[in-house]
Amino acid sequence: MQWESSTDEHVLNAARWEIARSVAWGLGEEPPAKNDPEAVLAYLQGKAPPVYDPFCGGGSIPLEAQRLGLRAYGSDLNPVAVLISKALVEIPPKFAGRPPVNPDRDPHRAWKGAQGLAEDVRYYGRWMRDQAEKRIGHLYPPIEVTAKMAAGRPDLEPYVGQKLTVIAWLWARTVASPDPMAKGAHVPLVSSFMLSTKKGKKAWVEVIRDPTARDGWRFEVETGNLTAEEEKRLKEGTIARSGGGKCVLTNAPMPFTYIREKGKTEGLSVRLMAIVAEGQRGRVYLSPDSQHETTALIEKPDVRELQMELPDNPRDFKTPNYGLAMWSDLFTARQLTALKTFSDLVGEARERVLADAHNASLPSDERSLADGGVGAVAYADAVTTYLAFSVTNVSDRNASIVGWANNREHARNVFVRQALPMVWDFCESNVFSESSGNYFGGIEKVYKALSALSCSGSGTIKPVAAQDNSYGEVLSIATDPPYYDNIGYADLSDFFYVWLRRCLRTTWPELFRRLLTPKETELVH
Repeated sequence: MQWESSTDEHVLNAARWEIARSVAWGLGEEPPAKNDPEAVLAYLQGKAPPVYDPFCGGGSIPLEAQRLGLRAYGSDLNPVAVLISKALVEIPPKFAGRPPVNPDRDPHRAWKGAQGLAEDVRYYGRWMRDQAEKRIGHLYPPIEVTAKMAAGRPDLEPYVGQKLTVIAWLWARTVASPDPMAKGAHVPLVSSFMLSTKKGKKAWVEVIRDPTARDGWRFEVETGNLTAEEEKRLKEGTIARSGGGKCVLTNAPMPFTYIREKGKTEGLSVRLMAIVAEGQRGRVYLSPDSQHETTALIEKPDVRELQMELPDNPRDFKTPNYGLAMWSDLFTARQLTALKTFSDLVGEARERVLADAHNASLPSDERSLADGGVGAVAYADAVTTYLAFSVTNVSDRNASIVGWANNREHARNVFVRQALPMVWDFCESNVFSESSGNYFGGIEKVYKALSALSCSGSGTIKPVAAQDNSYGEVLSIATDPPYYDNIGYADLSDFFYVWLRRCLRTTWPELFRRLLTPKETELVH
């Protein structure tokens, strides 16, 4: 089946009728008319057995069942998975076909499916972005290219005198050298000094010995051409999975046992390695700037929800080995400040949605969304839920374990694989830019997903164990069972849970009543 067909109503209506014809045949009835899509949907909703996935996870099976016009049921123990499934399957049909409530809505447009809800998520998400920029925009300053910076750098000459938007700040962790000749100097732990490996656009970092610099060395960005041998040297960095690290000052070996011990006892430090800015011809790489380093090294805010230890799970969680043992340790001070600001703004945005929803033509129903409401209060809860997901989208690209993809020149995700690895040279994105890691990019992802939903049937997702199914009717079971313990889903999902709980503790009290996701009741523990 072609991917485009998944949202093609002509194809979907044909599939729905075939299912309705099969159900009717089993019941000894005549199916509804093939050319009456609404009647077909009504027949499926009333006569076809609901599809139930007892291990629904992120809701793929209930979502596809719903797309085919069937009632969709699901359950899972993990509150993050339950909320994602609710956001895909349960919430959108409640508000399907309704116009948005924001004051800038188009009164003449016909709103299909969840398009109105999606438009409000985008509107109030943009308001959050603007408010956050007013409050913390000074932490993300542009960088002015000076003649001194451009000396010996032909690629920078067109930008002299211009202020460029910073896309990302690239940092290297440092550790005290074990060699007495280094006199306690901190030296960089870098997996690769290459910033861009694109042909004709190569950029890299060199470590320059400088007695006047802190610890006797500094970083300097260079661009141009490289021989294969030079590029190989730069890609090797100063630390590798096999053998550990080496001191750039004396070449003394620094085994992982040494780095782990130092990380746990003294803590690892960081040094700004490079700045990535947006130019008219693509990415612009600049050497570290002391003002930008000072701007970033602010005091960490107290985010209570993150003041908890990471799981004792050495297979999937590597950072505790190096002293990063708390959830808050996975973020820089600037990243924590941004995520705290955005999560606080979720609650403020809800009040604005609620006020606007009370002025719109919503049903007279003051129940919350968690209690089954469909009025103004429930609608505000719905928009709030999607805004909270946008915050977690930002967290996935704004942590101190996010690397820089030098082949594609953008910030990677935290979850490049299903584990939280130790990242030595990490990327700190500008949440107010238009590049990877920006806040509004998370809003756009949510907007696109919502806009594409068919909302063609009802859906119910419950946070219960598979054996506690309480739907009370004949069900068609379709599931993808748990993968034994190959992946520590519950432990890993806490990365998002801590932020969702901060945003939605009062909106979804049953899902976020615990400090972390439940573990003991899992099928595999």
